Amino acid sequence: MLEYLFANKNVEKILMYLSLHEKAYATGLSRTFDSSLDPIQKTLRKLEEGGLLVSFLEGKTRVFRWNPRYPFLAEIQALAKKAYRFLPLNIQEKHYQSVQRKRPRKTGKPL
Repeated sequence: MLEYLFANKNVEKILMYLSLHEKAYATGLSRTFDSSLDPIQKTLRKLEEGGLLVSFLEGKTRVFRWNPRYPFLAEIQALAKKAYRFLPLNIQEKHYQSVQRKRPRKTGKPL
């Protein structure tokens, strides 16, 4: 839907994912969207260079989130949320509403 506007389908996926989850990392995104890791990493780097995203390390993982100082942040977030509402329900459930662990499992805790 937005891939024609941004000329990249990964940008669309990343922006909609971030509008729902606030932060993401490249490997998690590639698994979520059943996509190759390299294009996701390149897109994240491009969005960071453009100032839309910022990254930081959580342990050894580089995590990306919205840059609160980006001048058009509210408009981009509103556009991503609106585009998400027009996705078919099966795509919403498959790619965007998956439950992910927010913290590591306690050592010794049974599965």
